[in-house]
Amino acid sequence: MRRSALVLFVSLTPLVPAGLPYSELRVTDLQNHPFAVECAPGSKLRMQLRSGDFRIISRADNKISVRLDGKNAGNAQDLTVRFKHSDDDADLHISGGPRNGLQVTIEVPASSMLYVRMPAGELVVEGVSGDKDIELHAGDLTISVGNPADYARVDASVLTGDLEAPPFGESHGGLFRSFEKRGSGKYKLHAHVGAGSLTLR
Repeated sequence: MRRSALVLFVSLTPLVPAGLPYSELRVTDLQNHPFAVECAPGSKLRMQLRSGDFRIISRADNKISVRLDGKNAGNAQDLTVRFKHSDDDADLHISGGPRNGLQVTIEVPASSMLYVRMPAGELVVEGVSGDKDIELHAGDLTISVGNPADYARVDASVLTGDLEAPPFGESHGGLFRSFEKRGSGKYKLHAHVGAGSLTLR
């Protein structure tokens, strides 16, 4: 009964304050029930994403939002967003919905620390300045890194495919390609693709 009440609350409320004493929020049918929650700047955001076409981009305020685009956006009633929050940590799970003709855009505070795992597809990360720990089993992963001097450590790898990182002077292709850099910045970047392409730009 408690979970049902939370689902109804999120469905009817476009913005949910992060300080509410909830254990889990869940929303479906994003076209009719937009998803947005407050999140403290600098929070660690752990994301488990279904396979597909995803973009994670920054926004100027302290909110996390999810929106759908593409020809199948109107047929994505089964796509489900689950959100948990505790202190400075948050968990976002996205599952269900059509596999093709749908792009999912997740907006997060610019200073967020990201931990993202995704089975397959295309994932683009732009404008997020905090730590990044991102892995994709198969497909294309593109991360905008900003100023390379902002990082204390960078490690990137592909098991098979292409690894391009012009800001760090790296370009590799083939099997078991990787590089590691250390610097004087404060952020850490870990990026891995099993099969496909990894681009740090």
